[in-house]
Amino acid sequence: MLPHCEPSALSQASESGHSPARRRLLVNAAAFAAAAGCGRAMATSQAAASNSAQIGDVIRLGQSLALTGPLGELGKVIHQGSRACFEAVNAQGGIHGRRIELIGKDDGYDVAHSVANTKTFLADPDVFALFSPLGTPMVEALLPLIRNTDMPCFAPLTGATSARPADMRNVFNVTPSYPEEAERQVEHLATIGIRKIAIAYQSNSFGKEIVQAVEAAAKKHKVTLAAAVPVQSDASDAGAAAAKIAAGAPEAVLLGLAGKPTIGFIKAIRAEKKGLPLYALSVMGSAATLAALGKDAYGITVTQVVPLPTNAVVPVVRDFQQAWRDSGSTLDPSHIALWGYINARVFVEALRRSGRNLTRKSFIESAWGLRRLDLGGYDVSFDQPGRNASRFVELTMISHAGKFIR
Repeated sequence: MLPHCEPSALSQASESGHSPARRRLLVNAAAFAAAAGCGRAMATSQAAASNSAQIGDVIRLGQSLALTGPLGELGKVIHQGSRACFEAVNAQGGIHGRRIELIGKDDGYDVAHSVANTKTFLADPDVFALFSPLGTPMVEALLPLIRNTDMPCFAPLTGATSARPADMRNVFNVTPSYPEEAERQVEHLATIGIRKIAIAYQSNSFGKEIVQAVEAAAKKHKVTLAAAVPVQSDASDAGAAAAKIAAGAPEAVLLGLAGKPTIGFIKAIRAEKKGLPLYALSVMGSAATLAALGKDAYGITVTQVVPLPTNAVVPVVRDFQQAWRDSGSTLDPSHIALWGYINARVFVEALRRSGRNLTRKSFIESAWGLRRLDLGGYDVSFDQPGRNASRFVELTMISHAGKFIR
């Protein structure tokens, strides 16, 4: 493979002390390498946008997600959950003799880095599909890059409606949307007699969509939304946001937050008004988030889009627990890890049904053919683009011990 040549190499060659002939030779060589590199990048990009992925003995999946930064802990656990599933499948001989390899690239929950990672995957003909990119802003930036291609984007890790385009058959959402979670929370609050609520939301497209969903649900259930206050992803204004919400005297507060700002805001609102009911979404955070919250986590109600990860009575949970142990993870099983596992299980079933002559097009068709699939206590059914395959949403609460209970 020809080496990558930065544009500055041309000027450096010209400015050195070499003879004119030597300079011309260096310039021509650098120009040739740059042209060859551009040609190769264009060719691989076109291969990614066509049905010519190079599928040998390994099916490679590209995943851009936060492994550092404000959502780093959440991203690590989700990635490990998916890997546990793929490793279990590989240990049984893979799918039609092919192993599955999940390639994770850290984007630090930064859109520019996520786009760069995605373009790298798209330019690599060995990458068969994009798998579970994390974050609403990141998925929104990714979708235009794969529109009108057959590059699958499977199980993006966001509940945003913007990640559910009705005109893209290569995008597959598994778990329920944020509006569905918000609707369930507000419905519950209305049922138990709560009439005045507030919401703290992440200051990005993810958080803004949660606010819109809560506004719609509040109107539907005749609940007053007293305040909607943004929180920066670095949690730098969490204290001010908590004070503003507390001043409005809500009966309950919904949290449209994930990762670091979740910790900052909850600690701040507990200091402002201890005992105020808090309701969080499924992306609230990993076990590390609960550990960081300590006693401040007690009593928080959290909607979940997968079953309780400790309930081994549910077959898919039992399978997950075994795969999690076999993976060697030192972390406790969690909803977040099970979420990653279930996404991988659905992907594996679509692969299995694609047969031995696997192509992206055959995979897409087989995935849309998954109807009433029971993974073992967790049902999925892909019916049309723009909709998620699962409708599973349940309420859990964080116990004194920092564990989720139903």
